[in-house]
Amino acid sequence: MLQAALTALLLPPLLLVLLQILGAGLSWRGRRAGLLLVCGAAVLQLLLATPFVAGTLLTSLYPKPVAPSAPPGAIVVLGGDGARTDAGTEVGPLTLERLRAGAALQRRTGLPLLVTGGPNSPGAEPLGIVMARSLSQDFRIPTRWIEAAAGDTRDNAVLGAAMLRTEGINTVFLVTHGWHMTRAMEAFARAGVSAQPFPVRTDRAPDGRASDWLPRPDHLAESWFALREWMGRLVYALRD
Repeated sequence: MLQAALTALLLPPLLLVLLQILGAGLSWRGRRAGLLLVCGAAVLQLLLATPFVAGTLLTSLYPKPVAPSAPPGAIVVLGGDGARTDAGTEVGPLTLERLRAGAALQRRTGLPLLVTGGPNSPGAEPLGIVMARSLSQDFRIPTRWIEAAAGDTRDNAVLGAAMLRTEGINTVFLVTHGWHMTRAMEAFARAGVSAQPFPVRTDRAPDGRASDWLPRPDHLAESWFALREWMGRLVYALRD
């Protein structure tokens, strides 16, 4: 809960909205810096909503190709988001994209699957269990291991690696979004597992064409994901 609150406070758009409110208060008191703060935060929020800035931030996170230390012995699919519905907890769109990629890779390689993810909110069904159910019902793919307690990427790696080690598996295909892959690979490496990246939806790098500068709310969300990843990598580096 505290982690989610800090993430919301320290990242746009909430951070920029708070700065604009602060700037408006300073401006009302006759401080010229207040107007500059309002304008600066507004311009930055507008830029973060453009495909150019969002795409540049996302592609800066994509992993570099790596040669596996050994042939992968399993496929690990990381949970992302969940959806609370009248029928219960279901996989969210990000998680569904990862499951689709993991299912395609499993059909191609025949390797066993591990899914990992705990509850996304109090009282919710663990995401790992929901993912395994989706793989079975939607893709007709069996799940070998279900990790259902992880609260973040570090937990995905530590708890997932513990399951894999019981089977003597130290190298895996890792399935997650391209912008999340580098942090995930670093976490698995610290947990003693070598990860061969199998990134989902690695978009083109923006080239500055006119359409790259048209703001849209979905691109602001992409910038949020990218900035959260950079913050997460910094926190993990300092903590581990």
